[in-house]
Amino acid sequence: MALDVPYRSIPDMFLQRVAATPDKNAFASPAPGDSGLSWLSWSQVAQRTKAIAAGLHVLGISNEDRVAILANTRLEWVLADLGIMCAGGATTTVYPTTEPEEAAFIVGDSGSKVLIAENPTQAGKVADSTLPALTHIVLIDGVPDPAAAVPQLTLADLEARGAEALAAEPGLIERIATTIEPEHLATLIYTSGTTGRPKGVELMHRGWCWEAVAQSQLGIMNPDDLQYLWLPLSHSFGKTLLCSIIHVGLSTYVDGRVDKLVEMLSVVRPTLMCAAPRVFEKVYNKAVTTAQDAGGAKAKIFTWAVGVGRRKVSLEQAEQPVPTGLKLTYALAEKLVFAKLQARLGGNIKALVSGSAPLSPDIAEFFAAANLPICEGYGLTEASAGNFVNRPVRIKIGTVGQALGDLECRIDTDGEILLRGTPVMRGYHNLPEETAAVFTEDGFFRTGDIGTLDDDGFLTVTDRKKDLVKTSGGKYVAPSHIEGLFKSICPYISQTVVIGQARNYCTMLVTLDPDAIVSWAAGGPLAGRSYAELVASPEAHAMIEEHVAELNGKLNRWETIKKFTILSRDLTIADGEMTPSLKVKRRIVETNFAREIDQMYAGQLADI
Repeated sequence: MALDVPYRSIPDMFLQRVAATPDKNAFASPAPGDSGLSWLSWSQVAQRTKAIAAGLHVLGISNEDRVAILANTRLEWVLADLGIMCAGGATTTVYPTTEPEEAAFIVGDSGSKVLIAENPTQAGKVADSTLPALTHIVLIDGVPDPAAAVPQLTLADLEARGAEALAAEPGLIERIATTIEPEHLATLIYTSGTTGRPKGVELMHRGWCWEAVAQSQLGIMNPDDLQYLWLPLSHSFGKTLLCSIIHVGLSTYVDGRVDKLVEMLSVVRPTLMCAAPRVFEKVYNKAVTTAQDAGGAKAKIFTWAVGVGRRKVSLEQAEQPVPTGLKLTYALAEKLVFAKLQARLGGNIKALVSGSAPLSPDIAEFFAAANLPICEGYGLTEASAGNFVNRPVRIKIGTVGQALGDLECRIDTDGEILLRGTPVMRGYHNLPEETAAVFTEDGFFRTGDIGTLDDDGFLTVTDRKKDLVKTSGGKYVAPSHIEGLFKSICPYISQTVVIGQARNYCTMLVTLDPDAIVSWAAGGPLAGRSYAELVASPEAHAMIEEHVAELNGKLNRWETIKKFTILSRDLTIADGEMTPSLKVKRRIVETNFAREIDQMYAGQLADI
């Protein structure tokens, strides 16, 4: 049955939301000094959004004209995005960590007429580039440069110009909204890619409105919930959440300061938070290492409680009743151990959502054991981000859940996941040949991911098609499976990258979590040593070696890790080794650490 979407466009959906609940809290930002939350009602959001939209209209923005946003996740990002679309324009998203050359490429390739930059530093990323389409730069913070080649103004200036236009024509934005069609471009998101230039993904109003309605049926987002939104809004995961927020009327705290996440969770006390797996991995690592460091009775109680929780989860996953005795034992485990972990996340969490990269099933099981169920999902930028997700009422750990709405999915003969439906992109911007290459003759999008569907429609994603490793012995290895398993085994890990393509055995690059490894060293002979000293120490190597041995005991013979190298630093976005959504760029990692990889294969052959 086709999904009923009662909106023509995001502006149509937004205006309906404002009319329905004008006085309800919409978006909050940090109050001065992080003393609390500063809320805007939907009517207040509408006032600012309309002013920005009208200001952009004055600058010449009309239907499908691109306006780029180059800023961190913050309230003004949300207002600017809504303002762009209410002017009829389309938002080009640029990560704030993007290097100047790539930022200039995205702004130029998209044909963006206006750039909304967080501050002069971000605006400076395009200052030395020739961008014929760019007519204005708007600064959220900072003072405009009167000598800039492209005229600059502040966001406040833009809103003031818009207010004047609205005074002359109060119904301007409502009039523009009637001209925006479902097939009009709403967003241009550039995929970070692992090699070459990023590709602009053209996403339509119809797809985003579909996402909003489809997500509202999951039982995850409800009108009385409070969401903590810290995800990069330049990424499709964050963008798709904004759509469901508008449809549902979900009150949301917006704060992209990742370093403030733990601190602000206790202030915001959300019922819902979505995150990349790395956040859950760090929470898991902290919980495990804290218990281990405490030793004695505390460590034993923690281990006992996790065991109790896992037994309960195992029965629930098998859809078997939990005996009364186990329920009572679990209640004690929750009181003694898990309540502290729940408090670290604010104490009110009803649901957590994980996306953008694979989540280790063992870590998902740990959170379920702690009564903090994670609804893992799956989606691609090319399909508006939300495609599959586990529902709170039926989480099947190890899968990414069932399809949203009326999205169609089939598995190709080689195992590739194919998708067809309303949220799928129009195509790659100005790249007709690449667009044609990713669609089947009957209109299914080739995701590039390998997976399986069970009889209940739950999807399991095993790996990226291009990331599957084939050893020189002809055996296929799925790196992400091994990497996720190792992260659940060793609580001191930050990142792992399995190597083995055309090699006669598998090896692994390892980076250690700075906080976890310092905690591991505390109280011993390595206490006080620097991170570089710790990761280079024989003791750290021996510790990882023990965990690798445990890992190998869970793998097929040809998958086992014969050698590993602990890198002297973590993988970073700045060095091009991670995408802004915290996915590892394997090819770049392999290039940057080619010497370390070659050393693991130098002069030796190992059986597989």
